[in-house]
Amino acid sequence: MPQILISDPTLRDGNHAARHQLSADQIGAYAAAAEAARIPVVEVGHGNGLGASSLQVGESAISDREMLEVARRHLRRSKLAVHVIPGFATIHRDLAGAIDAGVDLFRIACHCTEADITARHISHVRAAGKEVYGVLMMTHMAPPETLRDEALKMESYGAEAIILMDSAGAFLPQDVTDRVCELADHVRIPIGFHAHNNLGLAIANSLAALDAGATILDGTARGFGAGAGNAQLEVLVAVLHKLGHDTGIDLYSVLDAADLAEKQLMKVVPTINSSSVVSGLSGVFSGYGPPVARIAAEFGVDPRDVFFALGERKVVAGQEDLILEVAAELKASGRILGHRDAVSGVA
Repeated sequence: MPQILISDPTLRDGNHAARHQLSADQIGAYAAAAEAARIPVVEVGHGNGLGASSLQVGESAISDREMLEVARRHLRRSKLAVHVIPGFATIHRDLAGAIDAGVDLFRIACHCTEADITARHISHVRAAGKEVYGVLMMTHMAPPETLRDEALKMESYGAEAIILMDSAGAFLPQDVTDRVCELADHVRIPIGFHAHNNLGLAIANSLAALDAGATILDGTARGFGAGAGNAQLEVLVAVLHKLGHDTGIDLYSVLDAADLAEKQLMKVVPTINSSSVVSGLSGVFSGYGPPVARIAAEFGVDPRDVFFALGERKVVAGQEDLILEVAAELKASGRILGHRDAVSGVA
């Protein structure tokens, strides 16, 4: 069986769950544990990636540079990775700073139909001699053929792998299979999958991706991430080992890292709550959960209705200002969407 590359964004996607407040001590402690577990790739930063700290999406407790330098001191065998969304991250300030801080792997991300905006960032990183992946986010919002075309663009820009993100936790296993198979038939570079657990399918969807040809899988300690969290890293590793796959990760040590993360990084271990389920059904990014809950309470409307209304507008991360607009419209109209809208399907 081929070796499966595990990428661990606990210190990046998990920062969403911590409202971007992970400290230098927390980052250092988990990075050391990940290194001891021989986790191949450790992704670090603000939940929305390099350069994203802002009033709009949340300010980090510490700077990108400090996060990366702290992690770098503890990662020797493990690669240090960052998530990069053009628009948040600039080339000459943010990419240059991350390269200078010793980042090994850059995952350049965009909405699943906007690969064009990654061209300059991908080519810049390749020219600097660093490893770079292309990442397509919110992939439930596009059919397999569209994702194939966007992935081929990223490959032409110099991406060395393509990661499909189920950012809203909206997929069923067949949705994953259809998309990964389409890419596997057309791109020449490795394919990866990043799961969210809104519908309780993060591990199952990761295995579906694997069976369809993916060789890179993301997972976080205890599932620490936005909304209901991600594929639970230690469970994913255990299941892969049970299936006979080589991850290079020490099982006991990754279990220790998960225990440490629960004690030192998390106020609450991720669970699938009502908000998470509706987020997955409506196809809305998991990170919308806290602001939707807060604003729905302010306007006296049902947060589930807010999620479905946002889903109808096909919102993506960075459009959180629309929550206020939607809540105000629901209050003014008295409109009730209800659960029947959920069965229309989002994939």
